[in-house]
Amino acid sequence: MNARRRLIPTAVVTALGLAALSACSSDSGSDTASAAGNTDKFDVVASFYPMQFLAEQIGGDHVNVSTLTEPGQEPHDLEISAKQTAALQESDAVLYLKTLQPAVDEAVEQSGVKTKIDAATLTKLEDHGETGHAHEGEEEHAEEEHAEEESALDPHVWLDPVKYAEVAEGVGAALEKADPDNAADYKKNTAALVAKLNTLNTDFEDGLKNTDTKVFFTNHSAFGYLAERYGLTQESISGLDPETEPSAARIKELQTEAKADGVTTVFYETLVSDKTAKTLADDAGLKTDVLDPLEGITDKSKGDDYFGVMQANLTALEKALGAK
Repeated sequence: MNARRRLIPTAVVTALGLAALSACSSDSGSDTASAAGNTDKFDVVASFYPMQFLAEQIGGDHVNVSTLTEPGQEPHDLEISAKQTAALQESDAVLYLKTLQPAVDEAVEQSGVKTKIDAATLTKLEDHGETGHAHEGEEEHAEEEHAEEESALDPHVWLDPVKYAEVAEGVGAALEKADPDNAADYKKNTAALVAKLNTLNTDFEDGLKNTDTKVFFTNHSAFGYLAERYGLTQESISGLDPETEPSAARIKELQTEAKADGVTTVFYETLVSDKTAKTLADDAGLKTDVLDPLEGITDKSKGDDYFGVMQANLTALEKALGAK
């Protein structure tokens, strides 16, 4: 599955000197981030924001975390430079999500990094290609076309707090094994993070339990896990790839569905063009709002970190779905 978007580190971002990597300070609050492999801490290279956040939260003061994806950069378009590859080789560990960024996958495979943590192996990826639902009178070929576009394993596990917690536990175990001197702290930090994710899951369960509609429209299919977790139906305009132009049949299908299911809002993303979403909304008489796939934090994000943005997403869904 090749769904990808752009990411932005949440910590302080600085130039990385030799590696030219975008580096983020760890939760220790240090003012300067150093190149991977160049510090007296356990050096972790993260592929993009959701992986970076895990490394920082679990690693705490013991890790130096840098990220391969710069602010505003679309993850799947990332090209790894020779300097970045060299910096990756010097790191103690790399944390990534295989299939999301082909360039990262290749660089990791060719690297000699001892600890390679693939988040895709820490939970079960699913195919959300059949998440749509039919209404009488809809064009069958349009449904089939959309299903074909959607058919692939979905990597957006971080948008489901339960699956993200599973990944967090796997990352914590991997860091304990790779850096046994600090294993006790990694275990404690992992437990604290998982507890916060469990609370977030409860917030979503309670907030979305009783709503006027269970259907929401998104710019692309980033929220399949979230929808499945909370009994919702995601209908996307562009499929797994946010840059894919929807067919005229797909737009017509969504207009029909909006009326049938009481959809009020078309969600778009701050880092992807909102043109198609707003056109659909205008034509169907719907509102627009932001639902953030959380692949990075920018000054446009409705929150300072993962938890802040996820709470903003919950608020937006409650409003759009008519939560009681």
